[in-house]
Amino acid sequence: MRVRHRIFRARSSGRPRRVGSHGASRVPSDLEAGQASVELVALLPAVLLAGLVTWQLLLAGHSLWLCAAAARAAARADTVGRSAESAARSALPAPLERDLSVERLREGAIRVSVRVPAVLQAWSTPVRVSARASLERTE
Repeated sequence: MRVRHRIFRARSSGRPRRVGSHGASRVPSDLEAGQASVELVALLPAVLLAGLVTWQLLLAGHSLWLCAAAARAAARADTVGRSAESAARSALPAPLERDLSVERLREGAIRVSVRVPAVLQAWSTPVRVSARASLERTE
């Protein structure tokens, strides 16, 4: 079986072909020539802002995950009689250690709280995340 391929060529008159609303191509006017550049310049800040907000939300989630791990480490250390704060500090990376808060709750649980770091290091976020963990003592 033989397959035939057809090649469609543009008109060779030197002028672009104008096609009405029924066709696929059209010659842009002088007013529309820079439209794509203008749209890119207008949308670029919005795209960058959306990216920064997404990254900040990912940072907040990661901070919460690390905070929960630090709370579990602090609860384990408290259960065996060691320092809960030093155990929580050892479970966190250095940027999260600065604003670390470890408190013992009345019911025997440990609450660990950290400040969420900002994507842009020039600012700090007022948002804190916290997690609590507890283990039963066996004697």
